[in-house]
Amino acid sequence: MNNCSSNSSAKDFYLIGFPALQDFQIPLFFVFFLFYMLILIGNIIIIAVVVVDHTLHKPMYFFLTNLSVLDILFTTTTIPKMLAMFLVNAKTISFHVCFLQMYCFHGLSVTESLLLVVMSYDRYEAISCAWVTALLIPIPVVFQTSQLTFGETATVYHCFCDHLAVVQAACSDFSASFQTFLGFSIAMTVSVVPLMLVTLSYVHIIISILKINSKVGRSKAFSTCTSHLIVVGTYYSSIAVAYISYRTDMPIDSHVMSNVVFAILTPLLNPLIYTLRNKEVKCAFANYCDRG
Repeated sequence: MNNCSSNSSAKDFYLIGFPALQDFQIPLFFVFFLFYMLILIGNIIIIAVVVVDHTLHKPMYFFLTNLSVLDILFTTTTIPKMLAMFLVNAKTISFHVCFLQMYCFHGLSVTESLLLVVMSYDRYEAISCAWVTALLIPIPVVFQTSQLTFGETATVYHCFCDHLAVVQAACSDFSASFQTFLGFSIAMTVSVVPLMLVTLSYVHIIISILKINSKVGRSKAFSTCTSHLIVVGTYYSSIAVAYISYRTDMPIDSHVMSNVVFAILTPLLNPLIYTLRNKEVKCAFANYCDRG
């Protein structure tokens, strides 16, 4: 945390990005631009196919559409600013935009966590509740963080306004230390509790599948669950890496990269996982292309 006078007030934040990769800004731009295009194209295709093909108007594909919309919003919160940083060195972000980005990033992250729980319990009617609840959870923490004291231009060791990275840019005082503890505690709660619920759901599902006498029936049932389990595993693995990076003495670039991986990995893989492993989606996409 930075030391500064108590009457200072931040007007802007300066995003460091990847300190060790300052000579590779253009390659980074093309890499992240490619990732962003793949995320947009993959998720837009899924949304379009589900909307156009009436055979996919089922609860499972309504879940999938919500997940695709969420992934587009989630990555759009961070990647465009990162692209501007890499291409034209636009590393300054205003105070209000920084906290708006922080709210959107964490609110949408919690939304994905809750949507995965809703999907595991197949509760179609709970989707709206998941969105509203998730978007309310970050408000108190983001607001309290905005009340911390910062230097006139605070340095954030990150590619975007992640909560803990911004708190670490605040002046050293009890409030900043408390915000670090509070933010980490809430993040762990909204990650661990949904993970436990998903785990309990799939333990019950697996027990039920093992009771199926037909080998073909068991195989089909496991195949149905696999896509969601892969998505859950990818999501929570990337979260685990991001959290560990905050609690260990890692180089700044490794720490930032672990958080960036969390921000883009799941949205990048979701369309591939759900299309490559789902015959209905593949058939609907093929029919859509034939009609085009």
